[in-house]
Amino acid sequence: MDHSLFLGVVGLVALVVLIGIRVPIAYAMIVVGAVGTVALNGPNVFLNQLKTLGFSQFSKYDLSVIPMFVLMGYIATRAGLSQDLFRAANAWFGRLRGGVAMAAIAACAGFGAVCGSSLATATTMGQVALPELRRYRYKGSLATGTLAAGGLLGILIPPSVVLVVYAIIVEANIVSMFAAALIPGFIAVAIFIVVIAVFVRIYPDTAPLSGSVERGEWLAATLGVVPVLGIFVIVIGGIYAGFYNPTPASAVGVALVAIYGSLRRGVRLADYKWALLETAKTTGMIYLILLGAELLKIFMSRGGVPQAAAEMMVTSGLSPMLILILMLVALIFLGCLMDSMSMILLVMPFFWPVISELDFGMDPNDVKIWFGVLALVVVELGLITPPVGMNVFVINSLAKDVPMWDTFKGVFPFFIGELVRLALLIGFPALTLWLPHMVSG
Repeated sequence: MDHSLFLGVVGLVALVVLIGIRVPIAYAMIVVGAVGTVALNGPNVFLNQLKTLGFSQFSKYDLSVIPMFVLMGYIATRAGLSQDLFRAANAWFGRLRGGVAMAAIAACAGFGAVCGSSLATATTMGQVALPELRRYRYKGSLATGTLAAGGLLGILIPPSVVLVVYAIIVEANIVSMFAAALIPGFIAVAIFIVVIAVFVRIYPDTAPLSGSVERGEWLAATLGVVPVLGIFVIVIGGIYAGFYNPTPASAVGVALVAIYGSLRRGVRLADYKWALLETAKTTGMIYLILLGAELLKIFMSRGGVPQAAAEMMVTSGLSPMLILILMLVALIFLGCLMDSMSMILLVMPFFWPVISELDFGMDPNDVKIWFGVLALVVVELGLITPPVGMNVFVINSLAKDVPMWDTFKGVFPFFIGELVRLALLIGFPALTLWLPHMVSG
């Protein structure tokens, strides 16, 4: 092992130690990247790199989509879109056993399509749906497990902030990534609803039957969700139709959600101020992690760590599919220790060079898109697996009378459902690639 590679491996170990002692991931990557570059090339090289790195990173046009979609999500939270979505979903599913839980899943999917964040989806829909689930006497484990799992839909159904970040890291087309995520997102919704239907059939006492909705209430609830669906069609449909790219689409989305909130829900100036401040905080955090990831990537590339890892995997004799599965398993375990955004930024500079060298019998751009969706599916799992399980902690904080262990038990059937979806996407890449081909064709 040469000197540069040795320093790279030492840096990787140091990074794991820093993360293990709970140093924020952005600071851990910045420290390792800075110290490692200085050790390899000296302080002058690092300082020359630093004076232009921040501008070159944050002036990228594609990055401007992040604060806009984040802002759209925060305004949507205050505009009451979640209530309209849940009311409509409950009107359609409520009469079934487990129907209120199914409605929560459908509403989470709808809100995730406007919000783009799993934690925001879990938090907002938890506040809206949890009182209804309690009112119909749903068992605590099923109620909290459903909402924690439903929050996962915010990370994959477009627009997704994590999906945008992945596309930027591997230099994929954002529109293609959005298209690739749509069908897997709908599959997740269908699987989650089936999971609930099977679970309440086996354990009927967990979800008492609720009464049917009167026709007038059903019609009002259905019509009430039309503006929300219209926003999704205009924003995401406009991207797929080629009317605009994701950045102006995000601006259109912010404007539409703001108009909806002001006219229908009476969103006040104080709410917009709150949304702007929260957007600044969230975007600042994401950008700091991006800077740290770039510093770390430069150091590791100069140390030859990704190249060595790619060569080792390619010459290992293992089949490409087995290497892919091992990587996905590693991502599941990593998801138990860190949040989804940090994991994508930390791991992709190491995993993608390996994947790009493997032969899966498809076009390299298709591999890039397919692997991105698979990675995001397993990254989702980290949000519901212990010890971190951020979605579980968020929902459990809203239902303090439900033991944390009960919430994890309630999430487990959905975890199995996610593994089924992952197997489908691995076995049938067309589920991911068909729509991107249609959009680009």
